[in-house]
Amino acid sequence: MAKKNLALGRGLGAILSEVGQAYENNLSDNSELVVELDIDSIKPNPYQPRKHFLHDSVHELSESILEHGLLQPILVYEDQNNDYILIAGERRLRASKLANLKTIKAIVANIDITKLREIALIENIQREDLNPIDLANSYRELIDDYKITHDELAKKIKKSRTQITNTMRLLNLPGEIQKLLLEEKITQGHAKMLLSLNNEEQKIALGSIIGQKLSVRDTEMLVKKIKTSDNIHKTSLKSQDKIISDQKIIKLKTLLKQYSILSFIKNNSLVLEFSDKSKIDEIIRKLSSE
Repeated sequence: MAKKNLALGRGLGAILSEVGQAYENNLSDNSELVVELDIDSIKPNPYQPRKHFLHDSVHELSESILEHGLLQPILVYEDQNNDYILIAGERRLRASKLANLKTIKAIVANIDITKLREIALIENIQREDLNPIDLANSYRELIDDYKITHDELAKKIKKSRTQITNTMRLLNLPGEIQKLLLEEKITQGHAKMLLSLNNEEQKIALGSIIGQKLSVRDTEMLVKKIKTSDNIHKTSLKSQDKIISDQKIIKLKTLLKQYSILSFIKNNSLVLEFSDKSKIDEIIRKLSSE
């Protein structure tokens, strides 16, 4: 079957523009760029940034494809061996295979192979159903690859800097919590609440979130309670330390007074006043014997 290739250029800006062109207006069968390819002839993208695919989600998409057809084609390129390599649309490809389809709608792109990873990253970023952990990793990879700031990335992908920064903060969570987020056992809202706690506090809160199926609002209240309790505990410890410190100072002053030695506190230091040098030797002997 004759096919027309979509040429994708170099650079982050060009990739963004041209991937957008490829998907503009949810390309239909009438698009000159869309072809039908043997579904088994398409190889997976080795640079796929999306690491986790929920079975239920893929199954639902499969049923939708059976009922309504594939509304948005996948994006592939043809390598030197005339094999088709997936650039974007792995979830659609998996769902189509699950539906036992023999062919799939595709756009064949003529790309700079060195940009394959960036194209896959950007295509995934544009999708609303991408898991926040995969999204955060995609942001980080683009920032690292292009040596750009959060602000610069925000301008290029037309998202807010705050959204990018907050999403990337999820990567500071322990692996266990990131896994739960990937498996959708907790939401991004839950995860954001946990970021303000230390590791031990996170474990306590996580047990309640999972065990009691807490909402994000309930989790916010729980986190405030944990932090308040922690602050009270720290204040209590400081008070105890101060009492112990004060008791030691009183004891030392009493001892010094027995030897007619004047003392006072100045700038957190204990200052001693001796009437004669013999008093110094006397107090040293006494302290050494204690």
